[in-house]
Amino acid sequence: MRTAVIVDAIRTPSGRGKPGGALSDVHPVDLLAQTIRSLVERTGIDPGIVDDVYAGCVTQAGQQAQNIARNAALAAGLPEHVPGTTIDRQCGSSQQATTFAASTVVAGVADVVIACGVESMSRAPMGSNLGGQDPFGSGLRARYPEGLVGQGVSAELIAARWNLSRDELDAFAARSHERAAATWASGGFDREVVAVALPDGTLVTSDETVRAGTSVEGLSGLPAVFQNDALAARYPEIAWRITPGNASPLTDGASAALIMSEERALTLGLTPRARFVSFAAVGSDPIEMLTGILPATRRILERSGLGIDDIDAFEVNEAFASVPLAWQREFGVDDARLNPRGGAIALGHPLGASGTKLLATLLGQLEATGGRYGLQTMCEGGGMANATIIERL
Repeated sequence: MRTAVIVDAIRTPSGRGKPGGALSDVHPVDLLAQTIRSLVERTGIDPGIVDDVYAGCVTQAGQQAQNIARNAALAAGLPEHVPGTTIDRQCGSSQQATTFAASTVVAGVADVVIACGVESMSRAPMGSNLGGQDPFGSGLRARYPEGLVGQGVSAELIAARWNLSRDELDAFAARSHERAAATWASGGFDREVVAVALPDGTLVTSDETVRAGTSVEGLSGLPAVFQNDALAARYPEIAWRITPGNASPLTDGASAALIMSEERALTLGLTPRARFVSFAAVGSDPIEMLTGILPATRRILERSGLGIDDIDAFEVNEAFASVPLAWQREFGVDDARLNPRGGAIALGHPLGASGTKLLATLLGQLEATGGRYGLQTMCEGGGMANATIIERL
């Protein structure tokens, strides 16, 4: 069987996903194009050898419509014969892009693929692709007559089910900022983060979303944001603990990874940084929709033949603090191995870009510590999750 390897993985800095954010002046096509161009330039490959570009993007409307993968590939200067396709598996879109890329390489369908993702939440806000329409239809609503809910309510249901206190949630959030700030201070993000040029030529080089000095005391004064009378009556078990401080911020960003067969990499004189070991994707309850990371983790460990103690670092996306904390309760992973460089609460969650973004961070952590195996998993809207295991080479 052919081996799929990661030659390089990069991400942009995170900008706040609102007007005036650090990256809000950059069109999302240009944001992804700059990232793809940086990846090609860093690795020194001939862009003409790229067989395909897979890009994750959730809100495929407005400036992110019309197959942003193809548009960004052309804007990046890739030859016209290089195709591209855009993927929506909600928050796991670019993680799914890496799965598709590696799978086609293993199958012999392609030799060289760029897996990437982008989300400009300042220019294509969440829900702007709906146009005021119902995305569910009568059949889905009939199957779930109690009513579908937003992810914030799902995060509250998780906090209630695992009995996670407000102090625990806020402490986890503060730790995310502390670890992210420490990693920046030590130069730990220098290899994975590439600068973004604004239209005026200014370079954005660091995450706008990291707040050094964030404390539990400071977070404790923030109000819960998803409560209303109807939801409170429907879910009396919820204590309403999710706030802007213990949830990921709206974020602009892009990320990309160069994936190829090990044989092709060696032929080109490239040194792979890691290989893919295993993949998993699962569906889960669409009401408590963020718990898919639990069966996804169990499935990928079973498929890979590895145990939880064989994994040196875990990246569990911090959409909300309750998600990785519930995961940690289930698997008993120590704090040192869980999101050791901080997570999305501090580093941002640019939806379609988060999968390859986490991959870049996980790879950097393994290389910095000499770890062998890393596992990343991502909860996704609608009740799904992806999981990926890589081995550092």
